[in-house]
Amino acid sequence: MAAAAAEVSNKRVVLKRHVTGFPTEDDMELVPATARLAVPPGSAAVVLKNLYLSCDPYMRSRMSRHDEPSYVPDFVQGEVLTALGVSKVVESGHQDYKPGDLVWGMTGCEEYTLITNLESHFKINHPELPLSYYTGVLGMPGFTAYAGFFEVAKPKKGDYVFVSAASGAVGQLVGQLAKITGCYVVGSAGSDEKVNLLKTKFGFDDAFNYKKEQDLTATLKRYFPEGIDIYFENVGGAMLDAVLLNMRLHGRVAVCGMISQYNLEQPEGVRNLFCIVAKRIRMEGFMVTEYYGNYRKFEEEMAGYLKEGKITYVEDVAEGIESYPTALIGLFYGRNTGKQLVAVARD
Repeated sequence: MAAAAAEVSNKRVVLKRHVTGFPTEDDMELVPATARLAVPPGSAAVVLKNLYLSCDPYMRSRMSRHDEPSYVPDFVQGEVLTALGVSKVVESGHQDYKPGDLVWGMTGCEEYTLITNLESHFKINHPELPLSYYTGVLGMPGFTAYAGFFEVAKPKKGDYVFVSAASGAVGQLVGQLAKITGCYVVGSAGSDEKVNLLKTKFGFDDAFNYKKEQDLTATLKRYFPEGIDIYFENVGGAMLDAVLLNMRLHGRVAVCGMISQYNLEQPEGVRNLFCIVAKRIRMEGFMVTEYYGNYRKFEEEMAGYLKEGKITYVEDVAEGIESYPTALIGLFYGRNTGKQLVAVARD
């Protein structure tokens, strides 16, 4: 009877087929399954109950099949997707984790997940803040903003900062960290509603709707007559080309992502790369995982900013594991406002 009682329903989101071009909800499938709430005897594994699952742009790359290995492994057709999530330990064979512990890290897009390697998981130190924040401002996107801005872009007080995709999970934080540092910051976004959010809620000095601009080079010249010191790059394509023409001498470009390119069969070229030579620009890509050794310092600093009201965060929360495919696809059409996540269970 005990073994039977340990079996629970476990709805899972699996990859139905590898994707070319824009992904659709149809590329994924919600599959009924069961999970056994027990760890293998003698193992250091844990069973997690997933509370919140993150939807992140990098997952688009994992949905395609790559002949040459990408920076993250491809999802396997017919198998459950994996995503960053906030979870509660329900069973544990690991000496450092006990039932009831709250953690964030990579987990399955399902209701329960057996984790055998906890090296990239973090215990949650601030459960008094909304747990969902650990998919965003206190998790990977927040740490991405922090590491990319401070470790890669290396801001100085008074710098002119431009952030693309500025209302997203990362961009909204880069802008606020820039203001705390004493920079002048402008953001771009894809709707008037998001532009208003940047100026009224996140404290950007200015913002514009890139979809309403015919000439991005002229637009950036208008917002940055003195030029740009730091560009936090989230979109690529035409925006990057326009930014390079508007960078100042010894400007820095922190390359976080290029969401405008992820669904293209043939990525767009960049024509103004000689600006890197002429203006002595430093352009550097980064992976947040390389900075995970500094995560605890970041967590304390960001938790402090949140409690003091110096940082505000906007989430877009979809309800239920069945809403995961639609929520993830929405990222690539700009449907979300703020950090997109899915609430699977709230306790």
